[in-house]
Amino acid sequence: MDKNEEIYRWVAAWIKGELTPEDEAELACWLKQDPKNQEWFDTFTTRENLKGALSLYASFHTAKRWEELERYCRITNRRKIHPGYWRYVAAVVILFIIGGIGFLYFVPDTRKEMTLAAVGPKEFHQQAVLVLENGKELVLNGIKDTCLSLGQGERLWINDQGRLAYHQDSLQQETPEEWHILRIPRGGEYTLVLEALYERGLLQQNAPHLVKNQSFLIPNYRYWDNFLYTVGLTIYDILAGRLSLGRSKYVSKKKTTSYLPTVRVDGLKGGVVYHDGQFDDSRLAVNLAQSCVENGGCPINRMKVTAILHGSDGRARGVKVQDLMNGQEYEVKAKAVINATGIFVDSIMEMDVPTHEHMVKPSQGVHLVLDKSFLQSDYAIMIPKTDDGRVLFAVPWHDKVVVGTTDTLREHPELEPQALESEIEFILNTAGRYLTRKPQRSDVLSVFAGLRPLAAPKKEGKSTKEISRSHKIFVSENKLITITGGKWTTYRRMAEDTVDKAIELNLLEKKACVTKKFRIHGYQLNPDLNNHLYIYGSDIQAIKTLMQSDPAMAEKLHPKYDYTVAEVVWAVREEMALNVEDILARRVRLLFLDARVAAEVAPKVARIVAKELGYDQAWIDGQVKEFTDLAGRYILE
Repeated sequence: MDKNEEIYRWVAAWIKGELTPEDEAELACWLKQDPKNQEWFDTFTTRENLKGALSLYASFHTAKRWEELERYCRITNRRKIHPGYWRYVAAVVILFIIGGIGFLYFVPDTRKEMTLAAVGPKEFHQQAVLVLENGKELVLNGIKDTCLSLGQGERLWINDQGRLAYHQDSLQQETPEEWHILRIPRGGEYTLVLEALYERGLLQQNAPHLVKNQSFLIPNYRYWDNFLYTVGLTIYDILAGRLSLGRSKYVSKKKTTSYLPTVRVDGLKGGVVYHDGQFDDSRLAVNLAQSCVENGGCPINRMKVTAILHGSDGRARGVKVQDLMNGQEYEVKAKAVINATGIFVDSIMEMDVPTHEHMVKPSQGVHLVLDKSFLQSDYAIMIPKTDDGRVLFAVPWHDKVVVGTTDTLREHPELEPQALESEIEFILNTAGRYLTRKPQRSDVLSVFAGLRPLAAPKKEGKSTKEISRSHKIFVSENKLITITGGKWTTYRRMAEDTVDKAIELNLLEKKACVTKKFRIHGYQLNPDLNNHLYIYGSDIQAIKTLMQSDPAMAEKLHPKYDYTVAEVVWAVREEMALNVEDILARRVRLLFLDARVAAEVAPKVARIVAKELGYDQAWIDGQVKEFTDLAGRYILE
């Protein structure tokens, strides 16, 4: 084992209280070898240094959002927390909130520790509060020997000794089998979120054909950073418990370069490996729409809301919509109207209440797509802190490399946001500092931008890191329900909270949520990731049958890519695709992978769609022009 790796392991084990007798002996011997060794060890294990280190670690989370990479703490009855963990983590209240993070004390002064039951106003100048993802707050001060209902079959038990137990779907259980201790350090108000880790686990459980474990590597060019991220991510793993996707670990310089052959070697001091989930966002949206149909729902595609319909009592009772395919207008009546339009929620709320004050501030994220040769690895690179404080990722995706992202406030929402030159230059220049081969504009296969719906800041000039990213639900005086914020990781809980709000308002019949264990369309365990069809899950065989039925169905759309005619036909027949953009952007993702090739195959795709839907040559010509113009916006000149 590399000596540095062994030393980092000793430090992490010392902090967690897991040093073996053998490790203690070896550590003691190493400390005696040189006074500098003792100095180094003290530097990395003193209380104040650890507080400072972890506050820096927290900063890069808070500032840069890890939008698809959130982990949150959840206490469950399915894992037993060893008391030894809480001995050292007890006063380390790492409480990652959506868009925010609670401050922490790392190495506790045991004289200032107290169990939950002992927390009272005489000891704390502020209250200790348990905050759930849905916004519900439970003041914990002085609570003991009780059971609190959290709703939806969830309960929190607190016994007379201040111990906690959290259970799901256990309303019939009188007492929990396992208890855990929550220790709170002196001096402030702390919040605990119990959602996103759990939701990430559910997503992997319910859509295993779309979610995979992605290994990330942080290359470090300072020894301090090796320690900082090793310790921080180790604690993260402890908090994740059984929901962790893999153990974080320090790796030597030699291993770092073997995992990332194209990483810059000059000054490299090693790296830290961690794990998180990766999924295909567009495919999940399609599969959710299919699941909706299979369960009696009626998703409508290519419809634009033009007005909110109100009853005689003023209540929102439907919408007026326009069919964008033929211009025809319809009125759709409903028991409840829910506004879940992302960055466009303000425009819908204005239809309900014209004096509505805008509450969403779009934040733009830009990505560049490069050939896989720039990475040559299944590992992703994460740079936690660049020169200007932003985070940079380089992630394998559909046999390419996606590099990004940015976080830029924009004034107005756009259907097709455009990458700013400053964002493009930032990504290219920063990536070039960490890769042996610096990417040029000519290397970019596609550039795309997306907008995040953030809650608008109360004061002008606030940066994106200061703006709330958690989901919020608003109810107008006319009972229009609006949900905004949030992210894909917690989409299921966002939906559950929104429907629960409609039930609470007596707009919908009361029913228990069933989506926690709901298998999404396409569900298939252990997909073959080497087969580009893996994203279709259980539909793979049907697509293969289609290819076998006619040799033309097996033809590739382009020699460089595996996408076939059968996939286009399948998208039209089974996935509600209506035009070329639907196919090449949101079904096979070619527009995002290689915009030039997407434009090249657009005529072929248009002819296939036209044949399936009965359109004429004029429609084909219009579609080709429309898509070619769109693809041009994804190409860097």
